[in-house]
Amino acid sequence: MTRLLTLAAVASLLCGCGLQPLYSGGSAGPVARAIGQVEIDPIEGKAGWLVTNALKDRLGAVSSGGAPYRLVVKLDDQIRGLGVRRDNSVTRERRTLRARYQLVDASQGTVVLDQTAGSDVGVDVVQSDYAVVAAENTALERLSVIIADQIVARLALYARRRAQPQP
Repeated sequence: MTRLLTLAAVASLLCGCGLQPLYSGGSAGPVARAIGQVEIDPIEGKAGWLVTNALKDRLGAVSSGGAPYRLVVKLDDQIRGLGVRRDNSVTRERRTLRARYQLVDASQGTVVLDQTAGSDVGVDVVQSDYAVVAAENTALERLSVIIADQIVARLALYARRRAQPQP
């Protein structure tokens, strides 16, 4: 009986916390509709191609030319050596991918959201050059997905704030 009362008390506290689902309404909800109307400007390089594809997968965006918003992304991709042996060869690398992105209102040309996203990953440097290149490419693929997820989450929060009625 005590457990049931405790569970009821916790449930009543959670009801008043004010949390609301971000994607309420599913694909027909205001957030899903808003982020589905974003056209992604071309992003340079291999990392740009990977981030663009990850963004398109998440946004469901197709470059149709009539979207009310444009997403402009600039990437900074770096690989730095961390561990060094006595013979000055690198034993570990850190691959860092940073993005500065702007959501632009296409009709007015104004920037409505200006943010950054980023992540990094460690790569072991082994004797096989092929293995190192494969690890660096895998790291870039993972970082591209992480960056795209961060961008979409922030775009969704922006769309949610715009969809809420102002008091």
